[in-house]
Amino acid sequence: MDINMDMQHQAMGYDRTATMFSPDGHLLQVEYAEKTVRLGSASIGMVCSDGVFIAADKRIVDKLIEKRSTNKIYEIDEHIIASTAGITSDARILIEKSQLLSQQHRVTYDSPIEPELVVKEIANTKQMFTQYGGARPFAVSLMFAGLNDKKPELYVSDVTGSYFSYYASAIGEDDEKIKEKIRADYNNKLTIKQGIKLALNIFKETQGKNFDIDRFEIAFIKNDKNEIERAEGDNLKEYLK
Repeated sequence: MDINMDMQHQAMGYDRTATMFSPDGHLLQVEYAEKTVRLGSASIGMVCSDGVFIAADKRIVDKLIEKRSTNKIYEIDEHIIASTAGITSDARILIEKSQLLSQQHRVTYDSPIEPELVVKEIANTKQMFTQYGGARPFAVSLMFAGLNDKKPELYVSDVTGSYFSYYASAIGEDDEKIKEKIRADYNNKLTIKQGIKLALNIFKETQGKNFDIDRFEIAFIKNDKNEIERAEGDNLKEYLK
């Protein structure tokens, strides 16, 4: 009986450590972590004509959970927000590192940090955990949105420690399907309000009968304000009209 390549690799032990390459050049522990990220709840981020936003599915349906404890979009600094997909506890460590880095920059230079500097530092940390033994990779992708001298920017960092700047992107469950829909309808002339409406309609289309507006939260930053604004629950219904 033929055994597929993945099963052969596991049988030969190539997936026992994050630092061991399989014969065809794969780091299997890293690929497992990427699969974990795709099980996480989805987020969509977009750069718009008047700012940048992230829309996130909290995917919390248990009525016993206090809603204030389920935020999916985090404040990194007054001009940077971030969302995550993957293992939440892994994400918390990297989010706290991002917040600390931002505050240290303010104390040292008396100025807000550039979003890319935060992303690069987090990406470097994630890359280290694919290179050294004794620890597994961070099973989380992070999406950062923020202003750089009033210019909106969006970055996504994956499990491997790579990162790219985007006009619009998605992480988490059904990310490829969501990105295909974004490519079809996105343009950089959209306002934040129009972008949020597009993002929620994409979620509605991809989730079908599982879509529930109460599961979502939005955070956005306008070009003319260094201030994070949020909306969730009933406040989002106007974007579905």
